[in-house]
Amino acid sequence: MTRTTSAAKKPKAGASAKTQASTKRSTRSRAPASRGVENILAIDIGGTGLKAAIIDANGAMRSDRVRVQTPHPCPPGLLVDTLDALVKPLVAQYPPTHVSIGFPGFVRDNHVLTAPHLGVEGWSNVPLAQMLGERLGNPSVRLINDAEMQGFAAIEGKGLEFVLTLGTGAGTAMFRDGELMPHLELAHHPVSKKHAYDEYIGDAARRKVGNKRWNRRIEKVIGILESLVHYDKLWIGGGNAARLTFNLPPNVATVPNERGIEGGARLWHPLSLRETRQHPEATQRTGVFK
Repeated sequence: MTRTTSAAKKPKAGASAKTQASTKRSTRSRAPASRGVENILAIDIGGTGLKAAIIDANGAMRSDRVRVQTPHPCPPGLLVDTLDALVKPLVAQYPPTHVSIGFPGFVRDNHVLTAPHLGVEGWSNVPLAQMLGERLGNPSVRLINDAEMQGFAAIEGKGLEFVLTLGTGAGTAMFRDGELMPHLELAHHPVSKKHAYDEYIGDAARRKVGNKRWNRRIEKVIGILESLVHYDKLWIGGGNAARLTFNLPPNVATVPNERGIEGGARLWHPLSLRETRQHPEATQRTGVFK
């Protein structure tokens, strides 16, 4: 198990996507444990890594961020066992009142319907929120798609905002005036004659065609999404967002991958992070949050 903490420096205006995404450490200090403070256990499940931290109602980190590799293949029982071991030290120090989980697949009513990146069948209609909640002593648990949880940490709550995550695969989420819209699993929609988005811009594709060609593909996908959605703002997150090397359009910005955990607060407090951004120290203007 590794422990990481993160902080991000404010980028210069007009910086490239690579520069924008190059700093990944969060300036939010960890709050000390105290009675009466809400503890939210936020879990970000990825195809390559499982991450977790305790945050408060505003999304501020109260603990170190912990991470382990995602087992492969990873059936539901093994995932619950691995998450339980990962978060046990956090839960002991900061007993959670709520749990937020971001999952890389189609999620509905706290159930996992698909899990394309976990390398095994058996993920049809799995009550993952209930399974993990029972293991953790039955706190309140909410489960959504991982791109949606990262989007909650990124959005400004104004207009039509779209989220594209670049990791093992490609995740998407859409928000209107801060409200999460019904999930569209664009990752499995054809983007070319032979490839869906997952196969076209996922990490396996990047490794196969190289970063230069992969970046050209991302530029193409941004154009497709612009014509398809007509978003006011596109947020690009996920671990591979840091590999973008071209200059992004003015209404496109990158988000540090660590922000996915902080979005867990918005599952329980929809306005908390938006209200925080009304203060200058919590506002970003050039693509990456302070």
